[in-house]
Amino acid sequence: MKKLIIFLAIFIGLFATIAIVTKMQQNKAAEGNMYNKSDLHPETIKQLDDPEYQNIILPEELDKKLKDKEDVTVYFFSPICPYCVQTTPVINPVAEDFDIDLVQYNLLEFEKGFQQFNIKYTPTVIHFENGKEVARIEGGHPAENFKEFFTENVK
Repeated sequence: MKKLIIFLAIFIGLFATIAIVTKMQQNKAAEGNMYNKSDLHPETIKQLDDPEYQNIILPEELDKKLKDKEDVTVYFFSPICPYCVQTTPVINPVAEDFDIDLVQYNLLEFEKGFQQFNIKYTPTVIHFENGKEVARIEGGHPAENFKEFFTENVK
């Protein structure tokens, strides 16, 4: 019985050590990140160095742009959304071709965006003019649909 207790204690200690080391590695990887947060979701951490996810906008920055009645096109995504992971490499080149500054809002890190912007599905692209929403497209689409959306609503 004593051997079983010792074995269980070692087993639990080993898993606790692995969990602590993993958390420390994640915190190290997240240091100085563009989200200005110390505790990021592991899937967000994986995207920190991905060139497809470098035009991040923070909630305060977006709120300021909207308050200042600026025009802005926002790509609302989640790193754990498979449709977002598929859509990002499709929409970014289209936005670049149209010379659109498509800012990216991470809903996994800033969940208040779901309610604030009435987001029901990810990905969602919303175009704001004078601080007000004028157009939106929801879900994953082929490049042609995004070209049409940008032509009709942004440019």
